[in-house]
Amino acid sequence: MAAVDQHHQEFGVAPVCVALGVWPSTWYRRRRRAEAPVEPRPAPVRGLSDAERTRVRDVLNSEEFADKAPAAVYARLLSRGEYLCSQRTMYRILAEHDEVRERRNQLRHPTYTKPELLATEPNQVWSWDITKLKGPIKWSCYHLYVILDIYSRYAVGWMVAEAESAALAQRFIEETISKQGIEPGRLTLHADRGAAMKSKAVSQLLADLGVVRSHSRPHTSNDNPYSESQFRTTKYRPEFPRRFDSLAHALTFCRGFFPWYNDEHQHSGIGLNTPADVHYGHADQVRRVRQRALDTAWRAHPERFPNGRPEAPVVPTEVYINAPEVRVDA
Repeated sequence: MAAVDQHHQEFGVAPVCVALGVWPSTWYRRRRRAEAPVEPRPAPVRGLSDAERTRVRDVLNSEEFADKAPAAVYARLLSRGEYLCSQRTMYRILAEHDEVRERRNQLRHPTYTKPELLATEPNQVWSWDITKLKGPIKWSCYHLYVILDIYSRYAVGWMVAEAESAALAQRFIEETISKQGIEPGRLTLHADRGAAMKSKAVSQLLADLGVVRSHSRPHTSNDNPYSESQFRTTKYRPEFPRRFDSLAHALTFCRGFFPWYNDEHQHSGIGLNTPADVHYGHADQVRRVRQRALDTAWRAHPERFPNGRPEAPVVPTEVYINAPEVRVDA
């Protein structure tokens, strides 16, 4: 029809309709309909008034009927000897307000702020978490608590227990802070939102010790990446057993693992240094020794280093949990 409207003045209605396979009478009828003034549709004689429609909606959204389908509301009202309107009219009224599917007040989840934490030296930001170690039989397990310094990756504290509890977490954190000699107002302790992490006992302890607490957003494992990575390193060790026979077995494994992790593991995230070297300030000395070895090799065979003088790996000066986004103004 649009093609007829476009060309009928130039070639005439009949030739254009024949060419397009459209009956001229069809075109004239549709044109008259399009040009006719639009009259407002009269209100149905049997329709509900505005006041009656408002009352029906109020009843459907009431505390008694908010979680019931219109058919159930219709039946319940009839059983009381009350008739408001048909079921179909109830649906129409709800559809006008987008309330057909759910009319109850919905739970509004709070908006959680993304944690942004920065560490430029050891004992500024710690991350802690609890992971399960499989026990001797199905569904049994032991719980490994670990506190990690995110700057040095040093495991400042660990504990294996038969249960996960706020009381154990409180004692564990308090002993670790005391062992490291942390002064009030210096440390931020980050964790996920587990029951022990959010417990009143732990919160009160941190407040008393002057430690700032930080939590991950719900269901966001990337908000606690260093603890997650450390647990992965633990469980990917060749000697990590499929199951632990007893609590003593788990303790024996951890007593061997954590000295290796802290004092021998050349961590790629901290310039291939051990966590202990970075945590206790020996990384610069290690780098000088490495750089002298690289310089000697470079002077002896510079052709083996096409990119020039090699540089020993360095420890990052800044370590973030969720680095702030950098905005570039156009």
